[in-house]
Amino acid sequence: MTGLITSKRHRFMQAGDQVRVSSNVVVYTHPEHRGAAHDLQGQQGEVVQVLEDWKGRPISPTLPVIVAFGRFRAHFRADELSPL
Repeated sequence: MTGLITSKRHRFMQAGDQVRVSSNVVVYTHPEHRGAAHDLQGQQGEVVQVLEDWKGRPISPTLPVIVAFGRFRAHFRADELSPL
């Protein structure tokens, strides 16, 4: 059931959409801050992919939206992003 709710929530996002990180998301893999905590809140990026199925079968990933910030990519939940 959770997958269905999440799927409907981020269905408005598609590859190519511009988004902004609207909540505190700390990553440790950012190329300029490798190994150190880096908050992505306020950063703008482009949706690369929304994970909904795998080999034609529906899936419910925890972090379904992949956003690119230049060469760096990160996975997000739909409620952590706001469209521009």
